[in-house]
Amino acid sequence: MKLGCIGDDFTGSSDLANMLAKEGMRVTQFTGVPQEDADDDVDAGVVALKSRTTAPEDAVRLSLQALQWLQRQGCTQFFFKYCSTFDSTKEGNIGPVIDALMKALHAETTIVCPSFPATGRSVYQGHLFVGDRLLSESGMEDHPLTPMVDADIRRWLGYQTSQGVGHVPAVTVFDGHEAIAAKLVSETRAGRPVIVVDAIRDADLRQIGAAAKDLKLVTGGSGVALGLPANILRRDEISDVAAEWQGLPGPAAILAGSASKMTQAQVRRYAKDNPSMEITAEAVMNGGATPDQAARFALEAAGTALLYSSANPETVKSAQKRYGRETIAARIEDFFAQTARLLVDGGIERLVTAGGETSGAVVEGLGLSALRIGPEIAPGVPALKTADRNLVLALKSGNFGDEAFFEKALALLDGKR
Repeated sequence: MKLGCIGDDFTGSSDLANMLAKEGMRVTQFTGVPQEDADDDVDAGVVALKSRTTAPEDAVRLSLQALQWLQRQGCTQFFFKYCSTFDSTKEGNIGPVIDALMKALHAETTIVCPSFPATGRSVYQGHLFVGDRLLSESGMEDHPLTPMVDADIRRWLGYQTSQGVGHVPAVTVFDGHEAIAAKLVSETRAGRPVIVVDAIRDADLRQIGAAAKDLKLVTGGSGVALGLPANILRRDEISDVAAEWQGLPGPAAILAGSASKMTQAQVRRYAKDNPSMEITAEAVMNGGATPDQAARFALEAAGTALLYSSANPETVKSAQKRYGRETIAARIEDFFAQTARLLVDGGIERLVTAGGETSGAVVEGLGLSALRIGPEIAPGVPALKTADRNLVLALKSGNFGDEAFFEKALALLDGKR
């Protein structure tokens, strides 16, 4: 294994794995820290943790465990992947994890680059944009778990890290990888070793990747990984994951637990012409909806059913106020995990999930230990195949994909192009 990656949730980890596979690496995504060594043919291993919203001390512990396993696999460069919308509160764990990984690796410098232009995320003057909107005006300010009310990544990270936060502005990035590398050195010498790097184009990400060639630790969204494989692979090592992909034509189901604007639009489109069942927080909390009922509805439906809990922000906030944010989140995640087990036991072979927490709950609930990366369904979302059972999946972050994503995912998981 050449590149060792740590992801703070499951959809983000598959997003990263997808990026690396598109650039020619043979990638396996692991659920949690593996107990066994990886296969010899793996170029990049992505250890997917469920740590995005955990307490900093827990996120640090899990991340260091993942790092130690990756080091045993022979990795020489490491990547800490978080969301391209930098999902975190002021008290969040991105900064503490970066600090801990740098200390463990004796890394003098690292970069922070959540940019992912293919999905509309860009960093300019240290501020994170979603499309033409500042992150804090993009809808992320209403996120039920990690509301982002400040788009200045330097300032937000400054609340979390014990180290100085530096910056490589776009004007330097445009001058190429040598200029970027020189700026990284000068920022580190000035006492700012955790360095936010601007990026608005894929070409910027490739230059940043080249500049990061000798860094022990790189951090960011999956976009910055675009430039890393070229530092590692020889031309004769590049693989074609799309050519190797074989889908499954069996029964399918969709589980959507994200309250993002895009997932809500995807749900509305799909539910117009297909069987669907809404799972409200109220029904989960009072027993009005059960995993048995939901699974039976999907298994008996005439067509591929959608089970969704994707309420608008006002409804979510009302339920959180009544029952508590953590309590509701845990109950809904458990609901979808149990439902997924019943669906797979009932013969489902294609499973599409929307939402990071929902996807993590489903993967853990099914006990999936390793996932092979297939072709891309949408930017940041690959097809996934389990190694030990007849099951293919798509794990989608809330805001990824267009309104027709569910239909496209089902078709590609079926093996159709």
